[in-house]
Amino acid sequence: MQKKYKTPLVVLLFLLVTQWVVVAASSETAHPVGENIRIPLLPEEYWWGGLSVDGFHMPFGAESDIRRDLYGNNRGNQASPILVSSKGRYVWSEAPYRYTFADGVLTVDQTHDAVFFGRSGDSLQEGYRAVSQKYFPSNGEIPDPLLFTAPQYNTWIELMYNQNQEDILRYAFAILSNGYPAGVLMIDDNWQTSYGDWTFRKDRFEDPKQMITLLKEAGFKIMMWICPFMTADTQNFRYTAAEGLLHLDPQRTQDILWANTKNKAAMIRWWNGASAMLDLSNPRARTWFEAQLDHLVDEYGVDGFKFDAGDTPFYRDEQIISYDEDSIPNDHTMYFGELGLNYPLNEYRASWKMVGLPLAQRLRDKGHNWADLEQLIPGMLTQGLMGYAYTCPDMIGGGEYQSFLRQETIDEELIVRSAQVHALMPMMQFSVAPWRVLSPQNNAICRDMANLHAEFGEEILALAHRSSQTGEPIVKPLAWYWPNQGYETIQDQFILGSDLLVAPVFEQGARSRTVRFPEGIWHGDDGSKVVGPATIEIDVPLERLPYYRLQKDA
Repeated sequence: MQKKYKTPLVVLLFLLVTQWVVVAASSETAHPVGENIRIPLLPEEYWWGGLSVDGFHMPFGAESDIRRDLYGNNRGNQASPILVSSKGRYVWSEAPYRYTFADGVLTVDQTHDAVFFGRSGDSLQEGYRAVSQKYFPSNGEIPDPLLFTAPQYNTWIELMYNQNQEDILRYAFAILSNGYPAGVLMIDDNWQTSYGDWTFRKDRFEDPKQMITLLKEAGFKIMMWICPFMTADTQNFRYTAAEGLLHLDPQRTQDILWANTKNKAAMIRWWNGASAMLDLSNPRARTWFEAQLDHLVDEYGVDGFKFDAGDTPFYRDEQIISYDEDSIPNDHTMYFGELGLNYPLNEYRASWKMVGLPLAQRLRDKGHNWADLEQLIPGMLTQGLMGYAYTCPDMIGGGEYQSFLRQETIDEELIVRSAQVHALMPMMQFSVAPWRVLSPQNNAICRDMANLHAEFGEEILALAHRSSQTGEPIVKPLAWYWPNQGYETIQDQFILGSDLLVAPVFEQGARSRTVRFPEGIWHGDDGSKVVGPATIEIDVPLERLPYYRLQKDA
């Protein structure tokens, strides 16, 4: 029989005092919709959040001068109505708002729902944990583990709009023959018959089922690119228009002789022309779309999908009418995001909220240049502090295909340093084939980085599982563990998990760099030992990715 013990009075008093201190250190105020909120910044206070594409502008501080409106504009990447500060303060709303950092004041206005301004403790970690646990707690699930444990390979740069069975197989088997580990293979845009007709093009895919079988036997999992657009004047367009599954033009109806439907579908300009869009506020449209995707899974063995587009500007109020007439542009981006929850192997570039959920989020396309390379770590840190834990930088070397059309425009050093930035991130993604565009020596470095990621794969996967329970980012700024020590503005280093400091190179031609070490004993990839706090200049030859493990207390 279990014994029962009385709690000593002194312990009861201690617990009461402790609880009072916690309550006193935490506070939150709800501001009604329409109220303008002015928050003077504290001394040495820094903020993150809102838009991941602005990561390189962050953290926002007393010297910042920036204004952003989250309504109907995700700026091509993840957006979420959270702002969190290095002093434990935060802003959250369930709807978009406008925020301005200017003259040492954070102003929040143009609100569409109540805004919550709170504080928990006096550090970034405490503030983030409070707002995430209250408003978007993680659900305990992660995307497909292979996204973390092995590199990803995307066919876009090599094949562009000529996705075809022969070249996809050639690309996949070149990955293996060049010593890169198998992983997720993403077949990009133009494999399909048309937008909205998600069947393999017969002129390019002789036997897609056999192709996928061969790829899976070689160790790959297969993702297919899809989007919410619908090519006009196709059979599927005529069907979905007649069934009321598309967004309508503001005129709603048309009176055209021989038209198959009175419904007038809206035509939206996007990077591939002008198309109609599925109205995912309509449950019947979601059901229809999911049936198309499930057919690819069941018939061909597809493992998942790269969900592209879905950006909020496509859903501007003045250009579409929706089934749910109370929905706002941001809602439609969220509806598109909800589709990915049906498929553990997923990827998104554009998101609204959907934080704390098992969706893989990639930074928006970066150019093949050093300035864009510098944006990767700030963007990844910002994603994590917005609640997106399962993140991937853009394609190695950049995702804009025009840069790779001519060999003379390709910067080999840039591709190598880009692969090093990716190697110890939660995910890494190749597209341009290093063995095609690099010297044998530089290709070998990229191969080493791919294998380094695979070596760390189980550790990264464990961190992803931890994030699914705690909600904390997988990669963090130094200020997460060492608050209020002057590390808030470091944008070229990050912490993987809790004890691995990673310091890649971002400067063309650089063979050394300065690294800041917090307190503790750090053991380097090169066998060195550094006692922090310290700021040290280290040698970084082209083949080196510097990383340091914090020694655990004996």
